[in-house]
Amino acid sequence: MTLRAGREFLAIPGPTTVPDEVLRAMHRPAVDLYAGPLLALTDSLHRDIARVFRTEGRAYIYIGNGHGAWEASLTNVLSKGDKILVLESGRFAVGWGEYARRMGVEVEVLKGDMRRAVRPSEVEDRLKADKGGSIKAILVAQIDTASGVVNDIAAIGKARQAAGHDALLMVDVVASLGCIPFEMDAWGVDLAMAGSQKGLMMPPGLGFVAANDRARQAHKTAGLRTPYWDWTDRESDVHYQKFAGTPPEHMLFGLRQALDLLFEEGMENAFRRHRLLAEATRRAIDVWAGGQALTFNIVAPEERCDTVSVVLTQGCDPDALRTWCREHCGVVIGHGIGELAGKAFRVAHMGHVNAPMMLGTLGVIEMALGAMGVPHGPGGVAAAISWLGQQVGHGGLKADQVDR
Repeated sequence: MTLRAGREFLAIPGPTTVPDEVLRAMHRPAVDLYAGPLLALTDSLHRDIARVFRTEGRAYIYIGNGHGAWEASLTNVLSKGDKILVLESGRFAVGWGEYARRMGVEVEVLKGDMRRAVRPSEVEDRLKADKGGSIKAILVAQIDTASGVVNDIAAIGKARQAAGHDALLMVDVVASLGCIPFEMDAWGVDLAMAGSQKGLMMPPGLGFVAANDRARQAHKTAGLRTPYWDWTDRESDVHYQKFAGTPPEHMLFGLRQALDLLFEEGMENAFRRHRLLAEATRRAIDVWAGGQALTFNIVAPEERCDTVSVVLTQGCDPDALRTWCREHCGVVIGHGIGELAGKAFRVAHMGHVNAPMMLGTLGVIEMALGAMGVPHGPGGVAAAISWLGQQVGHGGLKADQVDR
């Protein structure tokens, strides 16, 4: 407990730190759910959520987490007996597919690897082999926080196009929206879904779905539609219907403030901030890996995402390391999940995060490695500081200029 006083640092990949401005925006009395100001707020949020997804399509806001948004996505465009293709690169797209299977959808998993991204060429080959067009949708995560991978959604969209296939492209952007570029319309994505608790800097509790015209056309004949998730009901002019009941007023107050903060910073600036802090984290981990006890889960540097770094451990207990960081210094880092449980730890760098927060987190991890006698290369934090200083000293780099 010696160094633990003060604000706890939350460095897990969701929920992330909620800005004080957002907390203050939520700390107010409830209002009349039929009054004009709340109606105007709802309209502004639907418009601006679509703006963050970068789509001219329609956005829907649900009282629910990302798993709820998974279900909302599936029920609105699929029917029992439909076949979908799930692109594996970690835990979450496969989990989304499992939801579909439990609803009576036929699920095929394009086998991947926990240590690499989806290969667009493999997607193209599989779609070309689907001569009868039996595959109705493709499910993929842009970032999988279990593995730490980032998938090239633009390339996957081009692979579908090259195959001449009509399957809907459905993308989980829970761990990427607001943190890295996502161009829903430009990349040919038909449906995307997210949650409030990561890059959008909110508490858990809201799910988002964005759908283009192709997805909304599929919705007309979808057999899995249910009252709560149904888009048609939520497109009603009656405000009460937009949330299938009482709106989550205080979450909406907070979301408005969170989006305002994001727009004030500028989306491109937010992407650059995430890229720089992620690369600084990777520089530190790369140095620590010299001791042979730690290594990146994702093998190829260009496939490591900018929102969470997943570190494999060998010969040391990652959960003991996490406990040391939390109990002695008040820094909470993520545990390995799925098949990496007990084999890895995760360091998040997403959402409301800045250089002092990341450097403090990295400093505590390096302290823990030393205190616990874990073999590691010395000077990881110094490498992160030196590299960040060079970038900021030159005015910062564009997101595509960072030397990986």
